Amino acid sequence: MGKYQVREKIFAIGDDYWIEDEHGEKAFLVDAKVLRIRDTFELRDPNGRVAAVIKAKALSIRDAMKIEDAHGEVVATVRKKLFTPFRDKYHVELRDGGELEIHGDLIDKDYRIERHGEKVAEISRKWFRFRDTYGVRIADEADTALLLAVAVCVDHLVHQENGG
Repeated sequence: MGKYQVREKIFAIGDDYWIEDEHGEKAFLVDAKVLRIRDTFELRDPNGRVAAVIKAKALSIRDAMKIEDAHGEVVATVRKKLFTPFRDKYHVELRDGGELEIHGDLIDKDYRIERHGEKVAEISRKWFRFRDTYGVRIADEADTALLLAVAVCVDHLVHQENGG
């Protein structure tokens, strides 16, 4: 499992920012240059290749965000469920027809992302002691860039929903 440190409210900050792994190594660059222009940011690997693109206002529905690949193809949509228990408000619709379920405390950043009942990522503030950051632990076989992008989307949507 890989563990990554992510800054909260990336959309509100608007600066370039490195997501680091648990050893302090630069893992993904959040490229905010595009953010200021199109409410979009790119997640780039250390070699500068686009790993995922997150669109903040790509949908007319306020409670949803799209994640695209480097070619502009939508690979996932993070959206609010219409009728749901309080704690499980969001889910992810994948391009292949699959779905990721999000379970836990989204506001306090203590939740997990599952596919077919198997945990593929876990989000928590417990692993890193820096203010305004949270950790994302990703299963070995899982798509790291996609799951980091999902965590960023959930952070943005929850922040927006709670008056941010």
